[in-house]
Amino acid sequence: MTDSGLSRPRAARRASNLHAPSARRPPDSMDIAPRLLAWFDEHGRHDLPWQRERTPYTVWVSEVMLQQTQVTTVVPFYLRFIARFPTVETLATAPLDEVLKHWSGLGYYARARNLWSAARAVVERHGGRVPETFDDLHALPGIGRSTAGAILAQACGARFPILDGNVKRVLARHHAVAGWPGERDAQDELWALAERHTPEERVADYTQAIMDLGATLCTRARPACTVCPLAESCIACRAGTQAKYPGPRPKRSRPRRSVTVLVVEDPDGCVLLARRPARGIWGGLYSFPELQGGDTAAEWCARTLGASVAAERELATIEHGFTHFDLDLAPRWLRLAAAPRVVQDRDDLLWHRPSEAPAVGIPAPVAALFGTLAKGL
Repeated sequence: MTDSGLSRPRAARRASNLHAPSARRPPDSMDIAPRLLAWFDEHGRHDLPWQRERTPYTVWVSEVMLQQTQVTTVVPFYLRFIARFPTVETLATAPLDEVLKHWSGLGYYARARNLWSAARAVVERHGGRVPETFDDLHALPGIGRSTAGAILAQACGARFPILDGNVKRVLARHHAVAGWPGERDAQDELWALAERHTPEERVADYTQAIMDLGATLCTRARPACTVCPLAESCIACRAGTQAKYPGPRPKRSRPRRSVTVLVVEDPDGCVLLARRPARGIWGGLYSFPELQGGDTAAEWCARTLGASVAAERELATIEHGFTHFDLDLAPRWLRLAAAPRVVQDRDDLLWHRPSEAPAVGIPAPVAALFGTLAKGL
C-alpha cells in the first residue's frame, strides 16, 4: 500500500502544486530515513486509529489532538470525537458547545475552537473538502506549518517536513543543535534538518517513524540509546550529552493567580454554570461564575439571580496548572433560599444537576468538583 493510497503519478502531480520544499535532497552521510524506516517496519506503531484510514480530515483531527498531548491520552478522545463528527460537514454544522463537550478533559481548548472554525471555513470556502495544498491548509485557523505538513505527508503522500516536539528532540540530539527550539535560530536550523531528512518515498511512514522514535526511544528523560537505530550517527549519543538537547526554555517566574468562584445551588439541587468568554482560559466552556470586584456572594446572587442566599460556606481550594501559570480556584458554596427569577432569560447561564453528565463542555477541575457535589458535600 502506498502512503497516500494514490498512484505515484497522481501524488506527484498533486505535490507539484504544493508550496513544497526542494524537489530533491542532496546526498547525506548522516541520512537517517533508511534506518528509521527499517526500525519503523519492525518496531513502529501501526495500529493507531488514525492510521486505519489516512484521510486529510482524520489526520488533521489527530494532529490537532496530539499537539502537546500524548498518544495514550488522545486515542479515546479521538475515537469518541470521530464517532460523533465523522466528516468535516458534521463538525462544521455541530454547535460549538457540543464540540467542546467532546473535547472536555483533553485541555488546550483553543485547539477545539480553531478546529471547529476551520471546519466551517472548509465548508464555506472549499465545498466541504479539506484542501490538499499547503497554502490553503496553512490559512485555516489552528493549522501551523508542521500540522499542514503532517496532513499532506500522511494523507496525500506529499513530501513535506514536520517538526513537532518529538521530532525536535530527535533532530536536536542527532545534530547537536544548541539552544531552546522556541528560539528563532534553533528553530530555523531544525526546520532545515527536517527538510533535509524527509525522504522522497514512504513519506507518511517516515513522519510516523520519527515521531514514534521520539515518543518511545528518544524520550526526554532516560533515552534508550542502546536500541536506537540512529545511535551510531547521533552526535549527542556519541558524546554522552543527550541531556543537553534540546536546550531548555529560558527560566521565567511562574505567576500564580487566585479567583473566587461561586457554586450556586438552587432548592432543587441544580448548580449554576456560566459560559466563559471565547478568549482566555477555558474559552467557550461552562464553569462556575467568578466573583469579581467588591461584590459579596449574596450581593452577586441578588443582582444576577434575583434570589437571596440561605446558606454559604467555603470549599477546599482547587489548584490547577496551565502552561504559563498556576491557578487557585477558591469555591464558595451557596444554597439559594428560593428559585432564581432572572436566569431564564440569559443564554450564557444554565442550571445543571451534578449527578448527570453535562451537555456542554466543562473544564477538568469543574468536572472534579461536580463529582464531589454528586456524592454530597
